[in-house]
Amino acid sequence: NGNLVAVRAEGNAAGHNENQIRCYNCREVGHFSRDCTVSPRRRDAAYLQTQLLIAQKEEAGIQLQAEEYDLMAAAADLDEIEEVNANCILMGNLQQASSSGTQTDSTPVYDTDGSAE
Repeated sequence: NGNLVAVRAEGNAAGHNENQIRCYNCREVGHFSRDCTVSPRRRDAAYLQTQLLIAQKEEAGIQLQAEEYDLMAAAADLDEIEEVNANCILMGNLQQASSSGTQTDSTPVYDTDGSAE
């Protein structure tokens, strides 16, 4: 499963078509993440502290450098991917629970006290 982002553009005035694939790991254009030679960023304490400092600069209205902006964009993409994956897992679990909880016969269901419903 190579994660990718398709960058869609119709073409510019010079006639160049810019439909290209962007890697989630390094944000470079032209390859899948599974083919990426750059190791993914670690999300350890130092990474989180850097993210916090960048967010504080952004909140204070200080213009971010290009590298800081790219780091924030990559973190937002990772968070979005994790949210989508979590939603897919949740939907799968809900579908499985709803289909396994469906009773197809008319056998009565008993509570623990023995009364039929």
